[in-house]
Amino acid sequence: MKRIDIPERPGWKEQAEELGFGFHTMYGAPYWDESRAYQFSLREIEDDIEDPSQALYGMCLDLVDRVVHDDALLQKFAIPKDYRDWIRKSWTNQDPSLYGRFDFFYDGSGPAKLLEFNADTPTALYETGFFQWVWLEQQMAAGVLPETADQFNSVQDRLIDRFAAMFGPGYHIHFASSKDHDEDRATVRYLEDCAKQAGLIPHFVAVEEIGVDEDGRFADTDSFVIDALFKLYPYEDMFREDYGPYLPGAPIQLLEPPWKAILSNKAILPLLWEMFPDHPNLLPSFFDGEAPESFLSLPHVKKPLFSREGANITVRGLGDEEITTPGDYGAEGHILQGYAKPPKFGDDYVMIGSWIIGGQASGICLREDKQPVTQDMSRFVPHVILED
Repeated sequence: MKRIDIPERPGWKEQAEELGFGFHTMYGAPYWDESRAYQFSLREIEDDIEDPSQALYGMCLDLVDRVVHDDALLQKFAIPKDYRDWIRKSWTNQDPSLYGRFDFFYDGSGPAKLLEFNADTPTALYETGFFQWVWLEQQMAAGVLPETADQFNSVQDRLIDRFAAMFGPGYHIHFASSKDHDEDRATVRYLEDCAKQAGLIPHFVAVEEIGVDEDGRFADTDSFVIDALFKLYPYEDMFREDYGPYLPGAPIQLLEPPWKAILSNKAILPLLWEMFPDHPNLLPSFFDGEAPESFLSLPHVKKPLFSREGANITVRGLGDEEITTPGDYGAEGHILQGYAKPPKFGDDYVMIGSWIIGGQASGICLREDKQPVTQDMSRFVPHVILED
């Protein structure tokens, strides 16, 4: 694995705008950065990222099966009592999942280390599945990259196949995100397009505008009953909405399914460490207040059970002062995770996101930042599989 400098495509920003990638630059700073790329060998991809992602997903499913049958663990996961039977039933019924994303530290020199699992509402999907593939094809056509170049990226094909497997042709499915968030709307619009290619009929509804009719059915602003809903909105927030109490009784199929409320929680990290101690892809992790002194004396990271985009992270033990990131999370509790030194290339730290589509490891994305904690403005950098 290495970072390579590469010429940008002429006119790529105009093309991005035409293709709906309007947030390639945000607040005057680049979000998409194709002045460089990360190069991997096929062995690194297959052995160090793809295979561990597949294994970790199986471990996560084992974890869900344990948690749903243990009220004490559901309490540790801060799952409200009113939703526990509903989540348990979702798991027992094997409600299908669409996607998720593992986040790893990896630099090519050792096992990838799991930082967290974005199992419910991961973004950077459009950039991964579509735009970086366009980048690869155009750089190959221009002769900048050789014809032997490849990419670990079957995200779009897998999404289309998964939608087709879950729903029949002509099925109406709604997609929801916050109406004032451009990145979320772009992610949902991309999924709408994938669903359409699978033969489904997509509809958009803003999360803030979802209603409930007199029969307890969810409906959009046109009073169209929502039979299936992809919602780019976390379960812990849905539980607090006015329509939250209607969720367990509503005749609706949700993506992600309710059992993903367990896997989207950072409480999985200490539980995975307990269930699979010393696994090469895991970092030592404990619930706050349960870590041994031998762990606390070493550098470690404090994370809220619920947080997004690197918010409210505290790094301890690297010096006299703690490293902290701002945010509004943490009321439900925290976990502690062993510190892994973030890979650094030049002046930039990098994190790898590994996508799971329909239970299959399907591709990666990379985010760079000058700071060691990846946040919402961290740059997206494409990748290529290429042997030296």
